[in-house]
Amino acid sequence: MISLTPGSTDLATLRNIYRTGVPVRLDPLARAGVDAAAAMVAKAAAGEAAVYGINTGFGKLASTKIAAKDTATLQRNLILSHCCGVGQPLSEARTRLMMVLKLLSLGRGASGVRWQVIELIEAMLERGVIPVVPEQGSVGASGDLAPLAHMTAAMIGAGEAMFQGCRMAADKALAEAGLTPVVLGPKEGLGLINGTQFSTANALAGLFDAWRMAEASMVIAALSTDAIMGSTAPLVPEIHALRGHAGQIDVARGMRKLMKGSEIRESHREGDTRVQDPYCIRCQPQVVGAALDVLRMAARTLEIEANAVTDNPLVLVERGEIVSGGNFHAEYVGFAADQIALAVAEIGAIAQRRVALMVDPTLSHDLPPFLTPDPGLYSGFMIAEVTTAALMSENKHLANPCVTDSTPTSANQEDHVSMAAHGALRLRRMTDNLSVILGVELLCAAQGIEARAPLVTSERLQAVIAHLRAHVPTLAEDRYLAPDIEAAAAMVRDGDIARVAGMEVAA
Repeated sequence: MISLTPGSTDLATLRNIYRTGVPVRLDPLARAGVDAAAAMVAKAAAGEAAVYGINTGFGKLASTKIAAKDTATLQRNLILSHCCGVGQPLSEARTRLMMVLKLLSLGRGASGVRWQVIELIEAMLERGVIPVVPEQGSVGASGDLAPLAHMTAAMIGAGEAMFQGCRMAADKALAEAGLTPVVLGPKEGLGLINGTQFSTANALAGLFDAWRMAEASMVIAALSTDAIMGSTAPLVPEIHALRGHAGQIDVARGMRKLMKGSEIRESHREGDTRVQDPYCIRCQPQVVGAALDVLRMAARTLEIEANAVTDNPLVLVERGEIVSGGNFHAEYVGFAADQIALAVAEIGAIAQRRVALMVDPTLSHDLPPFLTPDPGLYSGFMIAEVTTAALMSENKHLANPCVTDSTPTSANQEDHVSMAAHGALRLRRMTDNLSVILGVELLCAAQGIEARAPLVTSERLQAVIAHLRAHVPTLAEDRYLAPDIEAAAAMVRDGDIARVAGMEVAA
C-alpha cells in the first residue's frame, strides 16, 4: 500500500503504480482540507445565491438555477448525460492511473467532495473494480468530461466495470467486491468529471514507455556501432562537454560504458580507411540526447499536472469563496504530449537508419547483404527493414502537433480546447511502433556482431545478445520472422534490454 501526499507525489511513485497496480491511500492529513471544502459546498447548496456547478446547470446552461431538492438529481443526470465516450476501452493500468490522479486532485481540498467519495475510489483500486472507460470523446477542455464521466458512472452503480478479469455491469462489480455505490452530493459529479486526469494519465504512460525506449535505444545503438565496426571516437567526453547539453552527455557516457572492452572495436582502431561513420552512428548522442532532454521537460510538466487541482469551480477555503476558473484546460498536457511524440519519432528515425545501414553491404563494412549467410537464396532481414521504414513513417505522421488543432464546442461556450486527449492517446501507438523499430535493430545488430566472430563485443553487450538468443535464435535459413520481431520488441517494451545491459539514465 502506497500513501500519497496530494501536491507532492513524484513521477517515480506514479510509474510504480502504473507498472505494478499497487493499492494506494491518500495521506489522512489531507482529510481536514477536504472536509472544510465539502462543508463550504454544503452551505452554498443550501443557500439562495446561484453558484455554478452546485445549484446551477452546466456549460451554456450555467444561468439556470436548480432547486435545492434537485441537486442530487442534477449531479446524477450530469454523469449519465456525459457518458458519451466511444471506441476501445482504456487499458486497466491506464484507468487505474487516471483514478489515482483524480485522488491526488480531490485530496488537495479545493474540489468540495466528501471524504466518502475519496474512500470509494481507494476501495475500488484496492479491490480491483476498474471502470470501463472508452478512449474517444474528450477534447481536453472543459476537462476530460466523457472519459471521467464513465469512471464516475461506475462509482454510482451505472455503466460497466472490470472485476476479476470479467467485464460486467458496474453495480454488480461493486456488489461482488463488497462495495456500495455512492450517491453524489452537491458539486461532486462535476468535481469528478471536470479535470485533466484522462489526458494526464495517458501522457504519463506515454512518457514512462518512451523513457524505456530511449534507454533501450542507447544499448541497441552501441550494438549496431560494433556490428558495422563503427568508431567510438565521437563518444569521447570532451566533445559533449563542449556542447553542454545534459542528455547528450548522458548518452555518450552510457555508450562508452557499454562498449568498453569490445574486441571488435579494438580490432579496427588502426588501419581503418574510413574517416567518419554516417550520422546515424556518429550522432546518436546528439539526437537521442536531445530526445532525453525533451522527455525531461515533458516530465516536469506532467509531474506538476499530476498533483494539480483541475476541476471547476474551485473551493478556496482560505478566501471563503467558490470561484470559477479554467484549470480544466489541458493545454499544458497537450504541449507535453506533443513533445513526447517528437522525441519518440526521432528516436525511431535514427534507429531505422541504422537498420538500413546494417542490411546494406555497401555501407555495413563487409557484413553480408541483408545479414543472411546465403544472399539470393535467402532474403534475411530485407523486409524487416521495410517494416521499420513503414513504422518510422507512421510515427512521423503521428508526431504532428495535436495542441494546435482547437475547435469550439458546447454552443461556443468552450471555444478553445487543447486536444490533449488525442495527443496523449497517440503516444501508445507511437511507442509500440518504436519498440518494433528498436526490436528489429536489435535483431540485426546481434546478427551483425555474430558475423564478426571470432571477435566479440563487450561483456555488457554480450549479455544482451545472450538474453536475446535465449528467446530468438540466430537467423540462418529464412523463417517466419513475425514472432522473432515481436519477441525482440517485447524485450524493449518490458525494459529487459536496458536492465540486462545495466543501462539506466536518471530522469
